[in-house]
Amino acid sequence: MEKLNVIYEDNHIIVVQKIVNIPSQADKSGSIDMLTLVKQYIKEKYQKPGNVYVGLVHRLDRPVGGVMVFAKTSKAASRLSNQIREKTIKKKYLAVVDGKFEEKKGMLEDYLYKDERNNISKVVNKDKKGAKYAKLDFEVLGYKEDKNLSLVKVNLHTGRHHQIRLQMANSGHSIFGDQKYGTRGKGKQIALWAYNLEFEHPTTKEKLQFRIYPEQKGTWKWPFLGRS
Repeated sequence: MEKLNVIYEDNHIIVVQKIVNIPSQADKSGSIDMLTLVKQYIKEKYQKPGNVYVGLVHRLDRPVGGVMVFAKTSKAASRLSNQIREKTIKKKYLAVVDGKFEEKKGMLEDYLYKDERNNISKVVNKDKKGAKYAKLDFEVLGYKEDKNLSLVKVNLHTGRHHQIRLQMANSGHSIFGDQKYGTRGKGKQIALWAYNLEFEHPTTKEKLQFRIYPEQKGTWKWPFLGRS
């Protein structure tokens, strides 16, 4: 069984590192998933009989790693879900993308449509039925001229299906290793990482912030990574 990296835990929440290539919750692949791993961890640590309650309040795409929070009570799950609906939870990502940007900072606004059958999203006209508004802003942290790759920090304003992956690709800067929307790095691990998560504790109301960075190797080998 995969070893769970627990960043923080109390009676109400548990914050963990999402493992790359493991789904957030069970899917048709039948692979082990993060929700099950967290349940198993709690069951074993506290020797709990029967089913263990763990609430999934947000997701990361299967190939993406980084910070995730799970609820240990239904009250915590409800309050965290409300924060997501009210857009008070802040999620920030790191991505290594194709090409060089003209400006150091920018914002992307599009309308996205999710094709459920093929599990893919597309940029569409806002008048298309089912289209949803998507917004993010980004900051360029570095550029490797020899590889023509940029390291960017992404701040999500909305949480759409494959949003960062699609919006960056649509802007001409697809994420390296993205098998669905990318132009480079086929067969490589996607260079997208959820490094920062900020939210209000569901019971104490304390402002919490958690950060974890990808290991500095391969595509993620940038000398200043971790100082952003």
